[in-house]
Amino acid sequence: MSIARSAPPINIRGIAKRFGSVPVLSDLDLDVASGEFLTLLGPSGSGKTTLLMILAGFVRANAGSIDIGGEEVITKPPHKRNIGMVFQNYALFPHMNVFHNIAFPLKQRRTSAAETAERVERVLDLVQLQGLADRRVDQLSGGQRQRVALARAIVFEPRIVLMDEPLSALDKGLREHMQIELRSLHRRLGMTTVYVTHDQREAITMSDRIAVMNKGRIEQLDQPETLYARPRTKFVAGFIGESNFIPVECRDGSVWYAGKKVHTASPSPPSGRHLLVVRPERVRLAVDAGLVADARPGANANILDATVRDIVYQGDSFICYANLADGQQIALRDYCRSDVLARLPVAGQPVRLRVDAEDAILVADET
Repeated sequence: MSIARSAPPINIRGIAKRFGSVPVLSDLDLDVASGEFLTLLGPSGSGKTTLLMILAGFVRANAGSIDIGGEEVITKPPHKRNIGMVFQNYALFPHMNVFHNIAFPLKQRRTSAAETAERVERVLDLVQLQGLADRRVDQLSGGQRQRVALARAIVFEPRIVLMDEPLSALDKGLREHMQIELRSLHRRLGMTTVYVTHDQREAITMSDRIAVMNKGRIEQLDQPETLYARPRTKFVAGFIGESNFIPVECRDGSVWYAGKKVHTASPSPPSGRHLLVVRPERVRLAVDAGLVADARPGANANILDATVRDIVYQGDSFICYANLADGQQIALRDYCRSDVLARLPVAGQPVRLRVDAEDAILVADET
């Protein structure tokens, strides 16, 4: 298939959408690079699916423009945009077998029977459904139906493929397996892909970049590792992974908590209240001044006094919940290594917690 050679960039400018008097998208801009796998991630009601439907042409925007490979498409109907679509419920035709489901877009484009047969056979091989062309849709497993929907979306070699939570109906094991398969297929074909999900782990696993959406706008657009390690807002820090939020005071270019100066990885913030964001796996536990878990050396470590509230075992890891001296709650996570487990504290025991400066991120206090 030749999708990679024609994969276009997408440039979205000033998109706005209202349903009645309710704004759903507000003056939204977004660029998707040629051949990129970009995920729209956010909670229900954030506007991610509406944006995808506007891009597909199924929903008309109230304002804005969409340029695909140098062509303005905002007024074009879906069938003239040359976009493949994988819906959340797959939208397969139950009265057709696998072959005719996949061949449907080619039939609509009046492709010859010989070329249709060749393309369907090729795409069946691509999605690992060889030998199932005559199978009825109701005889397929969930994973197989998902592959049929994907095959139908790419069989006519579209410029772009859009996916609206296509894995949400699958069980956990199959969903994780299909994430890897979709990512691998994307790399092989090089197709420009826009993917919608509310599952942050799914987005991190599959994406080149992630646009985190909230209330009709993009809060942050970055590579998965940047979103996780350097969230810019409280919403992003809370939505991508788990976070501790510690209220701090900023004055004279320094950060203060409970009367002590705090070292952070963030540049000098403006004066006022902020939140210190620390991932639980970046907190280190000390008992009687001896570190239970390994800590990276460095002069800019923050040491916090705390009291253990509870220890929760989770098989390969554990979570320690503790209260800081002023009552602020904090959680830390570590693996259940034998040297760690041998020295774990118990509920009510005083401990010292270490947070290195590079793991302490400042965001605005949005409350």
